[in-house]
Amino acid sequence: MKKFLWFKQISNNVKLERRLSLGEYKRAVSWSKYLVSSGAEIKGEGEEEWSADMSQLFIGNKFASGRHSRVYRGIYKQMDVAIKLISLPEEDGDLAAFLEKQFTSEVALLFHLHHPNIISFVAACKKAPVFCIITEYLAGGSLRKYLHQQEPYSLPLNLVLKLALDIAHGMQYLHSQGILHRDLKSENLLLGEDMCVKVADFGISCLESQCGSAKGFTGTYRWMAPEMIKEKHHTKKVDVYSFGIVLWELLTALTPFDNMTPEQAAFAVCQKNARPPLPSTCPVAFKSLINQCWSSNPNKRPHFEKIVNILESYAVSLEQDPEFFSSYKPSDGHTLLGCLPNCIAART
Repeated sequence: MKKFLWFKQISNNVKLERRLSLGEYKRAVSWSKYLVSSGAEIKGEGEEEWSADMSQLFIGNKFASGRHSRVYRGIYKQMDVAIKLISLPEEDGDLAAFLEKQFTSEVALLFHLHHPNIISFVAACKKAPVFCIITEYLAGGSLRKYLHQQEPYSLPLNLVLKLALDIAHGMQYLHSQGILHRDLKSENLLLGEDMCVKVADFGISCLESQCGSAKGFTGTYRWMAPEMIKEKHHTKKVDVYSFGIVLWELLTALTPFDNMTPEQAAFAVCQKNARPPLPSTCPVAFKSLINQCWSSNPNKRPHFEKIVNILESYAVSLEQDPEFFSSYKPSDGHTLLGCLPNCIAART
């Protein structure tokens, strides 16, 4: 077992939620043999800037998994980290090539992203047939998990606003870098201990200049913009649509289209222009913003820069008037977004 020293369980002075089960340990060791280093950094061609020193990596318990990946909590150079191991199927060359391309794209994007509301990249290892991506570990888990622990419609509006602003700030930065996330949903939004939201999982993200059509795209139907479902050309506005769905989740703490299968939801969105029902208690301010974000016409959806401005204006108004959300009404003949600056000025 000497060659698996890097894989040892984290020392007793670092408390994890639980130890690996025997089955998990055996499966993890079977993956780890592809990553084992004699102590030197593992570097491949063109990877010098982000390659991990595997001798400094210690893996703890698994806390998430996908069809081709496992995510573990661990320690890397005395830092709490999340470790995603991606397994390339040796029997399916096309899928392996796709997963390798996805890995390379995700690492390339993450390496250059630095923002308080974007998950922090730490290092990576590319050694087929198992790849490894190391990011900061966020103890709060996913926003989706948090919401499902709450009673429906129970989140205070000031918390909804705070979480929405975190997400919008992260997405504004991402778009300023010319990047589309393309899979924005509550499951891919992570919470820190201070309830700070960070955008995560860039496996199917792309540069806007390189996205092309959505043919063969594998996103998540319940959050997916209609033009993506139809496999048409898409822009940054697909993320704005998804943000509208996430904002609905914050207000309801429910799963969108939970009475439908994902395929039924996709059909309803495209063919019937269906959207998740807004609760009758939804403030007009949020209702107007959501309706614009998930408009079927991408050109009518606001950019994240505008969304941030709107939400920040809400925050200022709420601080000045605790009853802002219940008392606010847009001016006649104007949309909420168009009249907002004047309305805010009138209140100050």
